[in-house]
Amino acid sequence: MSEFKQVVNEGLKKVGSWIKRFFLIVLLLAIAGGATYVWVSSWTYSDGTRAGNLIKISKKGVVFKTFEGQLNLGGFQQNVDGVSGNIWDFSVPKKDVYEQLQNFEGKQVKLFYRERYKAMPWQGKTNYFVYKVEQVE
Repeated sequence: MSEFKQVVNEGLKKVGSWIKRFFLIVLLLAIAGGATYVWVSSWTYSDGTRAGNLIKISKKGVVFKTFEGQLNLGGFQQNVDGVSGNIWDFSVPKKDVYEQLQNFEGKQVKLFYRERYKAMPWQGKTNYFVYKVEQVE
């Protein structure tokens, strides 16, 4: 009987070390995959400008507070519900730009932005990040 227990214990040790190795590899792959996703998501997809009437700028969020705004580009767009105003949503990563935008609310502005592949929840609600603002005269 002791020989049987010894064989069973050796088998359990081999299986246990295999399971530990398997879960360690899965954990390392998950960490590497997550880091790669965050890195690729932060790449800039496009740079550009948009001009229009700044209609809203606010600080939003339950867990992560981010600066969000809306720009009325003028004109109308047709959607499923009918016709609506042409509104562009954007995020503001820096507080100094957010404060400038607060001063220009209700005025014509030109916004300089970068579009990213995917925004992380702590960065903003949209993929468009405004980094500079100019008032249009």
